[in-house]
Amino acid sequence: MTEPVRIAMWSGPRNISTAMMRSFENRPDTAVVDEPFYAAYLAVTGLDHPMRDEVLASQPQDWREVAAAMAGPAPGGKAVFYQKHMTHHMAEGFDLDWTAACVSAFLIRDPAAVLASYAVKRAEVTLSDIGVVRQRELFDREADRLGRAPPVVEGRDVLADPERMLTLLCDALSIPFRREMLSWPAGPRDTDGVWAPAWYDAVERSTGFEPPGAARPPALGEDLRRLADQARPHYEALAAHRLTF
Repeated sequence: MTEPVRIAMWSGPRNISTAMMRSFENRPDTAVVDEPFYAAYLAVTGLDHPMRDEVLASQPQDWREVAAAMAGPAPGGKAVFYQKHMTHHMAEGFDLDWTAACVSAFLIRDPAAVLASYAVKRAEVTLSDIGVVRQRELFDREADRLGRAPPVVEGRDVLADPERMLTLLCDALSIPFRREMLSWPAGPRDTDGVWAPAWYDAVERSTGFEPPGAARPPALGEDLRRLADQARPHYEALAAHRLTF
């Protein structure tokens, strides 16, 4: 049996990660999985996230089981296996050898914008919550393994010109671009994580990539601004490699 193209898309929260998952899922050749390490991450950290009990009950809690599935066949025997991963879900002690079976790509967003959006959903935010430090660690690890930078996509660039940026991304992933990626039916999906009611209200209403909002920096309080400043060097290290046209 032909091996699928396994795409590990590494993002932090409050990016366009779920919209990107929708885009790939609308391809007839692609199966998707939504944050498969979430339950394992909650189990090992003990963190209290929205819908924690439901998340723990919905997925394997052993990271080894999840890793084996990510390096295995695509659901439904599809040719492309798109994996939406949150970088902070890769907790200390989770082995990363399984990623060698995947093509890793990185979806980034300015940390000030991430924090402004994340703070609407959760009252307390830490630097580790937005995953940008871990994202840089994963990027550096993959770049060392490959001997070159893996693909990096800036969310605003996708929103500004979805067809062009998705074409560039597909080229970097060695798969053909398909126009079905540009739009999708509104509503929830069976493939959405059980946590969707807490996070996916906007994307469930969407039918495609919305144009980007104003580029001006969001207003942040002192605590969030300090976190944004700490995150910025890591974001900029990845942004230096982002796909451009």
